[in-house]
Amino acid sequence: MKPYAESSEQNRAPIQAVLEDVFADRKMVLEIASGTGQHAVYFGQALPHLTWQTSELPDNHAGIQAWLDEAGLANVLPPVVIDVNDAPWPVEPVDAIFNANTVHIVAWPAVERMFAGIGRVLAVGGILCLYGPFNYGGQFTSESNARFDVWLKGRDPASGVRDFEAINRLAEAQGLTLVKDIAMPSNNRTLVWQRTLEPR
Repeated sequence: MKPYAESSEQNRAPIQAVLEDVFADRKMVLEIASGTGQHAVYFGQALPHLTWQTSELPDNHAGIQAWLDEAGLANVLPPVVIDVNDAPWPVEPVDAIFNANTVHIVAWPAVERMFAGIGRVLAVGGILCLYGPFNYGGQFTSESNARFDVWLKGRDPASGVRDFEAINRLAEAQGLTLVKDIAMPSNNRTLVWQRTLEPR
């Protein structure tokens, strides 16, 4: 049985609209933490000019592969093993990276290591898209995000909605320049950076 996440169904169309724009001239996308595989199949079908490389922890590979097998898309590749805490990642340089709903789930040191990994595999000129909830100036942007943060910390005190400014500092340290900050439904954002420099 294929795994299923309701949130992936709810947010996929608004995210697709962003990716159609910012990935219009891209060729190879690495999706960090592909989850169930629903996003990969949906975006791969909607954006056939892209080769979409899925990745996940080994326990989630069978579920992703079930979605890929059903869809039969030649441009969506089977998952590789990526734990953001590990280095190096088993991928060649890419010109685009996509990640949804990870930085508030993992502990902050893992977020730091994820950006270090991004710095190793995103080519100069490449685009990074990061989707999820973010705080600005240390403040929640909605009551629902504040409640979500309480729920996250109840599961894992090391998790929580991250400050945009802290995330952007990690990006800048990897030579990334913010080019878009897009409001999304359900009080989420899509942050888009372009790799303009080598890591500091």
